[in-house]
Amino acid sequence: MGGRLTRVLSKFNVENRAHREISKNKARPAPRHPAAAAPDWSASFQEEIKKKDEKLLTFLKDVYVDSSDPGLQRKKKGRNLPHKQQDYRPVIDGQFNYLDIQDVPKGKVLIEEALTLLNNHQRSPETWTAEKIAEKYSLELKDVNNLLTFFIPFVMDFLPYKDSKALDSK
Repeated sequence: MGGRLTRVLSKFNVENRAHREISKNKARPAPRHPAAAAPDWSASFQEEIKKKDEKLLTFLKDVYVDSSDPGLQRKKKGRNLPHKQQDYRPVIDGQFNYLDIQDVPKGKVLIEEALTLLNNHQRSPETWTAEKIAEKYSLELKDVNNLLTFFIPFVMDFLPYKDSKALDSK
């Protein structure tokens, strides 16, 4: 109900209110800041600019510049990193030959090779000793010993079932 009443009152006498607003005296805007006058480029100044200075011309004639172009250097299309063949060993044949890996850095093994050497050592530790594995795969002996000791993916430990109701009282 209140919306209807305010709408009627706001539309009442709209034309008279508009004329009253238009006829009011508007406040004068503040005066603008006076702009700096454009510089006066007199004719004497123009002549001075166009005049040649003999002293400066003699200084300019004494200047001698000698430069040489170093020439164009073409970039090599190959890799810029040094590639040493003695730091790599060939991949020992396995079942994953589709990976397109031809060389492995010395001191590193592929996952397939790691699993193979661990399996071989687990099946026959007398034949596949740490020294033989280190020699075949170009690894350090301490790394092979650590690998055989701590990396045990084929061992499954089953923890005994503990009844949650049987609590030890202390």
